[in-house]
Amino acid sequence: MHTGQGTIPEYAKTGLDMANFFGVTQNGDKIDYSKFFSTDDKVLCFDDLERANVDVIDILGYINNFVEHDHIKTIIICNEKELSTKLKSSNLEMKTFIATYLLDKEGDLAKSEKPMVEKIRDKIEYVFDKANDYERIKEKLIGETFEYAPEFNYIINGLLMRYENNPDLIRFLRENTPLIISTFNKSGTRNLRILKHALNDFKKIYEMVNKNYPNTNHRIMQTMLIFTIAISFEIKAGKITKDKFINIENNEEYKSILVSSRVFMDNRQFYIKEFDNNYYYNFKSDFRFFKFIEIYVRTRIFDMKAFKNDMETIINTIDTDKLPGYKRLLTEEYWKIADDEFPGVIESIISDVKEGKLTLIEVVKLFAYFSYFSKRGLIDYDIKSVKSIFFNGMNVASLNSKYCENPEQELAAVSVDKNSTDMEEILKHFYEINAQLKDKMYKEKAEDVFKYIPMKMEEFYDKFEKECMNIPIFKYYDVYQMFQRISCANNEDIVTIREILRRRVDKYQKEIEPEMKNIKQLKQITDDYIKGKDTSVKIVMLDEFSKDLGYIIDKYKGSIFEKNV
Repeated sequence: MHTGQGTIPEYAKTGLDMANFFGVTQNGDKIDYSKFFSTDDKVLCFDDLERANVDVIDILGYINNFVEHDHIKTIIICNEKELSTKLKSSNLEMKTFIATYLLDKEGDLAKSEKPMVEKIRDKIEYVFDKANDYERIKEKLIGETFEYAPEFNYIINGLLMRYENNPDLIRFLRENTPLIISTFNKSGTRNLRILKHALNDFKKIYEMVNKNYPNTNHRIMQTMLIFTIAISFEIKAGKITKDKFINIENNEEYKSILVSSRVFMDNRQFYIKEFDNNYYYNFKSDFRFFKFIEIYVRTRIFDMKAFKNDMETIINTIDTDKLPGYKRLLTEEYWKIADDEFPGVIESIISDVKEGKLTLIEVVKLFAYFSYFSKRGLIDYDIKSVKSIFFNGMNVASLNSKYCENPEQELAAVSVDKNSTDMEEILKHFYEINAQLKDKMYKEKAEDVFKYIPMKMEEFYDKFEKECMNIPIFKYYDVYQMFQRISCANNEDIVTIREILRRRVDKYQKEIEPEMKNIKQLKQITDDYIKGKDTSVKIVMLDEFSKDLGYIIDKYKGSIFEKNV
């Protein structure tokens, strides 16, 4: 078949049939579609063949129509390695079943001359070798094959040209092209689309830093560039789940994880250590985790609070010699501290611990290091003396320290040997004090929330809904005082409180169980008050309130609470 105005090629027939079916006309006459389908100057291009959801062999047969029947110049773009893998892995369960069935019928299944997995794989390749079909069709169909071997330096230079209208940014990026290429190569992927998006993200970061914090240290800007590209590849290339970095709040915590893994050979945070070793290999920088960048890449939200926190920290800690001794020990490997400085750092930490200047969790983290130093003979304190100093320091710190809500996560950043008797005692003391601080915190919160009953109910509702729905707040407030406040509220507010408490127990039954002893006592006080009273709307409302308290208590029938009360 020759091409030209008088013939309709294969690729157009489907469209023509549909148009004729629907009766499309021009000025009342049927349109001669053949006039629109001249293929003398047409080239068909099929991209990403390996991603097609249709059988590849069928697609190639379809393309063959264009080449042989219509004589259309055709270009196929694909990754042949991925294509080969796809051909072999399609319908793998069915292939495995049939291969196993054939081996069994042939009596080869029970033979032990080679592993079962290898037998099945060989049989699948023998019976379902579509790769050979592909090669046969390719030989017949494809005239010329060109391998695309990109020159990344040239391509990256092209990517940078889009920033020519920003002279400061383009100058910075061109100066640091080797860093961009190096980070790109370390990602282990050739995905230029992700790199393009990462550079676009960095444009926003660079402009925000220059606008709000001009004259930021050049090394910090280079590290931001590396981190933006690195975390973009880690998240967007599907190497990790997005939550790998979500619990790391700042650079100090990031470095604590690294220091712990290197000093104590702790592999619990293996991924973070490998990430750092890979992307920051031969690149020294004390500040190399940026929470605002991690949030931006992960969520597409530029968090101004996280941005300001990171930048203020950078400004205040860029000179590590000015850091307090305990922060130096927690955020950099101890061997980076010069020998003549090390004793002074140790003594400053001892002083801070004794005076209770540190938080409880910081004291526990530091004890792990001092225990290690004592065993290695790096300090002039034996473990008994160290434990005594830190034990007493925790008592002093408890006077001003706040409750630590996530101790396990905090301690995960440091290699805490929980099997050590000394560490067991320190941890036990920490958890006891932390529990006391929790009680103190909730008592203060209860006073702050319940003081609004009955005079400022709107403030009470707002605070209770936001802060107290999933915590056992009734455990921390005097029951008689609670009843007095509720009984003095107007009837409408008593109804509202009942509704809130019912909704709360339905949603957070497990979380609020510790307060049930007080809830049971509150019901008893309410029942004693209304007993023998003349009926009134208030009495009826309090009686309904008591019934709702009974509904809440019934939720815990058979629980440990019921057995202990």
